Amino acid sequence: MNDNTFASLLEHCFTRRLMAQRQASPHTIAAYRDTFRLFLRFAAEQLRRSPADLAFPDLKVGLVEAFLDDLEQHRRNSARSRNLRLSALRSSFHYAAYHVPEHAGCIQQILSIPAKRQERHLVGVLTRAEVDALLAAPDRRTWIGRRDHAWLLVAFQTGLRLAEMSALRRTDVSLGSGRHIRCIGKGRKERCTPLTEQTARVLRAWIKEPPPGDSQRLFPTVHGQPMSADAVQYLFAKHRAAAARACPSLADKRVSPHVARHYSESRTMSG
Repeated sequence: MNDNTFASLLEHCFTRRLMAQRQASPHTIAAYRDTFRLFLRFAAEQLRRSPADLAFPDLKVGLVEAFLDDLEQHRRNSARSRNLRLSALRSSFHYAAYHVPEHAGCIQQILSIPAKRQERHLVGVLTRAEVDALLAAPDRRTWIGRRDHAWLLVAFQTGLRLAEMSALRRTDVSLGSGRHIRCIGKGRKERCTPLTEQTARVLRAWIKEPPPGDSQRLFPTVHGQPMSADAVQYLFAKHRAAAARACPSLADKRVSPHVARHYSESRTMSG
């Protein structure tokens, strides 16, 4: 590879390794993209250089460690989120080691950065009253409120993973006979999840609303982009705080997409 810029090799990592060779899922590609968007912005600010001009001699282990610290201290990322960002960086630097062996020493130092120990919490169990309070929290007089209400309803009813929710498109929803949502799940397996009449009714109304721009995402941002993990975490935090005023028991509970998934599974087993 003749071009020594990090940006050039990163492009090859996405197009050749992730897309062509590994055939990574859209969620994996989006996670890598978000990680490097944050990292390149941080590196450019620290080095006062355009991301396109960054070269491997610029990317020292201290810069990567400072980026990871910034994620926790200023972006308030959890240890888990920090470790996921580190995993994406490691994967790309591992790929780079084969193409720029003259920088193997620097790359090896970055690959040696350890993951951070993280607490493993038991998955909280929500009651029906708590879920109802969360579903009632979004202000459905606004576009974002209607989107959030539909998002929460689908998440609690179907138990889809965050990656599956973010990847959903309008064409993945079937609201006729045998109403269901089609998604590509873990291991790139296609599956269809049935919808209740209540969820289908909300989705019928939601899909009638014109999306931002020409987005075909089922749950886009106001700019028509897929919702990031950070955006979904903010969604849960915001509506948990509002719902706790009507249902105080929520104030002491962690609410996340994984909790929503756990709630759906427990309802299925009990039913």
